[in-house]
Amino acid sequence: MNLHEFQAKELLAQFGIPVPRGRIAGSGVEASAVARRLGFRRCVVKAQIHAGDRAANGGIRHAANPDEAGRLASELLGRPLVTSQTGLTGQNVRWVYIEEEVAFERSFYCAVVVDRTSGGLLLIVRDRDDSDTGEAILANTGTAIPLELSGRNVLGDYRRAAGAFGLDLQSESLLATRLTQLAEAAVALDALLLEISPLALTRDGDFVALDAKVIVDDNALFRHPDLVALQEVGEAGDADLTELAAQRHQINYMRLDGDIGVVVNGAGLALATLDLLHDAGGRPANFMDIRTTATSLDIAYAFELIATNPRVRAVLVNVHGGGMQRCDTIVDGIGIAIRRKGCNAPIVMRLAGNNAEFAAGRIRSYGIPAVETADMWDAACTAVQLAMRKAA
Repeated sequence: MNLHEFQAKELLAQFGIPVPRGRIAGSGVEASAVARRLGFRRCVVKAQIHAGDRAANGGIRHAANPDEAGRLASELLGRPLVTSQTGLTGQNVRWVYIEEEVAFERSFYCAVVVDRTSGGLLLIVRDRDDSDTGEAILANTGTAIPLELSGRNVLGDYRRAAGAFGLDLQSESLLATRLTQLAEAAVALDALLLEISPLALTRDGDFVALDAKVIVDDNALFRHPDLVALQEVGEAGDADLTELAAQRHQINYMRLDGDIGVVVNGAGLALATLDLLHDAGGRPANFMDIRTTATSLDIAYAFELIATNPRVRAVLVNVHGGGMQRCDTIVDGIGIAIRRKGCNAPIVMRLAGNNAEFAAGRIRSYGIPAVETADMWDAACTAVQLAMRKAA
């Protein structure tokens, strides 16, 4: 789950990391009012989108007074902002963040990120250049320190990280404190990435987070009901709305451009199923991973997403029941969906694992018109053939 900058800063402040004063605004008039109310002489107007590289593309602008802040906000709001991370269509700017301008003498890039090689956490610290993007910095990590966990506590040599930059002892000690707070925040929030760029050394000797990015692990959101409340529909429109709703039904779902709907439990099996369909000459209409916490009603909702997609010409159900997610639970969900909404596309089912035989009986009890196969490759080929026949 991605958070906006203003949300990320609110969370960082709870861990003791200083952030500039600021407020969100949804119109030019409101932006001017915020700047006046907070007493800003000069301020920064920041477009709030789920993408970086905003400054280089006009998404971060400096205002000399509240009236100019309102004008700049009006220029940004309601329009797409295109950056290197948004794609060609950009993301629509729904809010701007009006923040006090902070003078600083030196800036750093700091991040805690999941190291995909070791599976652990990695603290990255380096001097920051205005031309750096997050991707470029992560590719050239500078000072990188593996972090170790002891229970929910994080251990690291923050003094060594701070001492690598030739700071005086007082600044070195304070930077070590900020890095400790950053690491503790990343662990407490179950963050896949917690990034401050820049972390600025101000003229009065403090370290302040001038920008922040937080990506929380979706699989850990059950531990953070307060963060779930921050989750919102993204700027891209209906596709994001559908994916967000699916997540709330314990389904990882992404619509693709093909015509074969896919119902699978487990991300690895889902990716293998997509590969099989491609190898068989088909095009999947979606990615789906049914989480172990999904109920039959959640699965019914997920199947309805596929059954109501007008592009779907066939549905492939490829399920391997495990200890927490049985085959019959998934079949029950499909049966409920068909009774509620129906399904015009032919259905191919391959069931294996926990309660597979019982689930096969449930298929017939519900009257699901499914072609049953025992082999994944046969199931994929059959789904492709049925989709082609439907299209003819």
